[in-house]
Amino acid sequence: VQLQAFGGGLVQAGGSLTLSCAASGRTLGNYAVAWFRQAPGKEREFVAGIHWSGGSTYYADSVKGRFTISRDNAKSTVYPQMNSLKPEDAAVYYCAADLYYRNTENAYGYWGQGTQVTVSS
Repeated sequence: VQLQAFGGGLVQAGGSLTLSCAASGRTLGNYAVAWFRQAPGKEREFVAGIHWSGGSTYYADSVKGRFTISRDNAKSTVYPQMNSLKPEDAAVYYCAADLYYRNTENAYGYWGQGTQVTVSS
């Protein structure tokens, strides 16, 4: 499955942004999807994840209560809605997919190319 992440951009602190992860080649409905992010000089970290059915969602403590992940399997797309953005949320955001959910990047065999999120203070 090929993944494409898009929707990044520049937003002011306190603002909102919704990213998208779209799949082609195979339906995304059979896969758990997770988002990771990597800020300059830092390791890539888990942000949020969702079970293939959408029935379970998972969040890093740093984004819990501010980010909401959802999916539309009919459109093979996963959406993390990011609210109350902080400067420390600025990073390149990547989506990843695989058959089972884990919050570690080595669990995912399929990756999108990343989309930049910049948060101005």
